[in-house]
Amino acid sequence: MTNPAERLVDLLDLEQIEVNIFRGRSPQESLQRVFGGQVAGQALVAAGRTTEGDRPVHSLHAYFLRPGRPGVPIVYQVERVRDGRSFTTRRVTAIQEGRTIFNLTASFHRPEEGAFEHQLPPRHLTDPETLPNLADEIREHLGALPEALERMARRQPFDIRYVDRLRWTQEEVKDADPRSAVWMRAVGPLGDDPLVHTCALTYASDMTLLDAVRIPVEPLWGPRGFDMASLDHAMWFHRPFRADEWFLYDQESPIATGGRGLARGRIYDREGRLLVSVVQEGLFRKL
Repeated sequence: MTNPAERLVDLLDLEQIEVNIFRGRSPQESLQRVFGGQVAGQALVAAGRTTEGDRPVHSLHAYFLRPGRPGVPIVYQVERVRDGRSFTTRRVTAIQEGRTIFNLTASFHRPEEGAFEHQLPPRHLTDPETLPNLADEIREHLGALPEALERMARRQPFDIRYVDRLRWTQEEVKDADPRSAVWMRAVGPLGDDPLVHTCALTYASDMTLLDAVRIPVEPLWGPRGFDMASLDHAMWFHRPFRADEWFLYDQESPIATGGRGLARGRIYDREGRLLVSVVQEGLFRKL
């Protein structure tokens, strides 16, 4: 069986079908819509493939416009907006079955010596090896994973470990702060291409962030009372990193109102260095 990390690298390896036009696979899944992190990661690959490769991604801003259909290829059209002395800008449109489903603008920056540095430290740094992975924590509570979750766990390209144990009842979530923290890393090597690591982390950034919005409302695992969909997603990449090494994803939701919930994330390495900042808004509707 192919390692899930290898499948992720393969998923991010787009087919170039014309200058500035790429095609990405969309695996046939049981989900009702294509995973947003997949579309964002593939769009960023398309943008990066049209640059010289000497300028790392420094930010992306994306909008999820329509749900994508699993099993149907997605075409990515890249507009070369700007090639400056220090910055490169690309705009990507994702199209499926003739309709635009996603837009992304990415900026690439030639590394420079900064005039000064500072950062906020993480709230806590734990040891990920002391924590159970997500699948094991669910098995511990349920005794065994339902078959659908077992298949999902086997295909999962990232090892996810919650710093705080999962809450399973309404009593446990009552009055809980809308904050969460997880350790993550790819389950296998991702190679040495920095763009692949950036796009893999973009994929991972959409996996747990909106959970922070739900924490005061319902247990994260079990029957869900809300349909949840990403609306927009923004990331700023501060330092080089590898997505196949442990990183701490510190998450919080400052507000949920009007059917929308906002979540913010900060990604740190094991030494507490801030690597990436993330902001995402989601739409929440009662089922």
